[in-house]
Amino acid sequence: MAITTYRVSERGQMALPADARRRWDLLEGGSVEIADLGDSLLILPAGRGGVRALVRDAVDDAGGYAELSRAVASDDPDLA
Repeated sequence: MAITTYRVSERGQMALPADARRRWDLLEGGSVEIADLGDSLLILPAGRGGVRALVRDAVDDAGGYAELSRAVASDDPDLA
């Protein structure tokens, strides 16, 4: 999994890298969903079979975002 930092412009915009746009078929006008998880944002390609709902269900099954983030932080402090 690649993790990269991006800058947000004064207008609240950011650019997805070309390789990610091609990989996820987000060409000219492609849509993404942004899930606000409290302490983070999750950006997903839109219309991918309800991915956002699946992620939400998985987080709920793990005891909610706070519990899941505590578990992840205990496993990998760099992600805290």
